[in-house]
Amino acid sequence: MYAAGVTTEPDDDEIVTWWGLVIEGYLATQDRLMGEIAERFDLAPASFDILVRLVRSPEHRLPMTRLAKEAALSSGGFTKVADRLVAADLIERVPSSEDRRVTYACLTEHGLDVASKARQTCADILRERVLTPLGNRSSEELAEAMRTLRTVNGAAAE
Repeated sequence: MYAAGVTTEPDDDEIVTWWGLVIEGYLATQDRLMGEIAERFDLAPASFDILVRLVRSPEHRLPMTRLAKEAALSSGGFTKVADRLVAADLIERVPSSEDRRVTYACLTEHGLDVASKARQTCADILRERVLTPLGNRSSEELAEAMRTLRTVNGAAAE
């Protein structure tokens, strides 16, 4: 607690409660966001994540192994998601002309259209569900705090 300029360390219950609120707030927001994306675009969270990563990448393509790693999917899990995206004409697998060991996941024209619209919808929902209640400054501070935690606790820190 904080009283008259004196700061004390949070007790065990308080810090555990803070973290619980972070988790609960994230889950409630993510569930609402992904529910709306699924309803509007028929995209599961992993498919949406992959499309957003591709739409933001140069030439709308990434090596499949890198994409699987960035999306935190196992090789088998990524293959299943990629197969569904290929079947829906959202991505295509393109072998590298420079390295035969590399296959790219590339957005199709249809995939680029869907990914662009889904990304815009995501931004609109986040403006409503995060930016409006928190404001610009708190939203930016939240993002910076999460970036710090990712850096300190992420796989690269191990």
